[in-house]
Amino acid sequence: MALHANFGVLLFCFCFFFFFFVSLVVSESEAIEESNDNDLLEFPLNLEYLEAEFFLYGSLGYGLDTIEPELAQGGPTPVGAELARLDPFTKDLILQFALQEVGHLRAIKNRVKGFPRPLLNLSKEAFAEVMDSAFGKPLNPPFDPYANTINYLLASYVIPYVGLTGYVGANPKLQHPTSKQLVAGLLGVESGQDAVIRALLYERQALQVTPYEVTVAEFTNRISELRDKLGKSGLKDEGLVVHKVHGAEGKITGNILSADKDSLSYHRTPQEILRIVYGGGNEHVPGGFFPKGADGHIAKSCLKSSQWLMDA
Repeated sequence: MALHANFGVLLFCFCFFFFFFVSLVVSESEAIEESNDNDLLEFPLNLEYLEAEFFLYGSLGYGLDTIEPELAQGGPTPVGAELARLDPFTKDLILQFALQEVGHLRAIKNRVKGFPRPLLNLSKEAFAEVMDSAFGKPLNPPFDPYANTINYLLASYVIPYVGLTGYVGANPKLQHPTSKQLVAGLLGVESGQDAVIRALLYERQALQVTPYEVTVAEFTNRISELRDKLGKSGLKDEGLVVHKVHGAEGKITGNILSADKDSLSYHRTPQEILRIVYGGGNEHVPGGFFPKGADGHIAKSCLKSSQWLMDA
């Protein structure tokens, strides 16, 4: 009897410690998955801040500090953002985009802690540098995104698509259904914004952009080529008119939506996105729209890596 009792005690202890160990492993695994999801959901706040402020200032002349100051969390006011000279129809669309981006910021921050608005450079000089890089020479006069409707739409072409590809890239890496649902919802609206911008520009594809004597289509092609160059990960970006081989089913040159050979959206990693929005093709060196760098764990880890290389 004593032998059976001892065996029962040993069996109980074994089962207890086995299930305790398994629960620890599962809990640790879930914690890692949660942390990974949080990092991937937090990173897009950088792009959402950028889009929200650009669209708010472009349509209203003021930004989050007036509309929803709590979402900015005391972050520095954007540099150089202005009220754009837009026709009434475009102004209405851009205002809708702006308010949608406010909702995006709130939705993400309802899921993760987030961070204050980083310093953003939305000056005409920042956009002029992008266009100069796209054409490989200084434009004369320097490109001004706020000067008129066409210029503003071209400047808008620069931004939302980058965030769109980031959401496509993040979605398969997420673990929790709530995270996937959030990103799917964000991606749907970002895709819609990009489609509207591209459609408005596609309608004017042959229009000469004053005073550069370059068509709208050529501007979009140059911008897309620049983003591919900076991203350093091959073809993930296409302008409004492409070689037929890159059009849908390889049968058309019109390219109102940017997509791969199967008409699926391209994807980008956070590192690729940083290379683009920093403007220098290096995720470790801030610049461009983020003079002091983007925020969040992923972006900060790139900056820390850069500091480590400098100190080594």
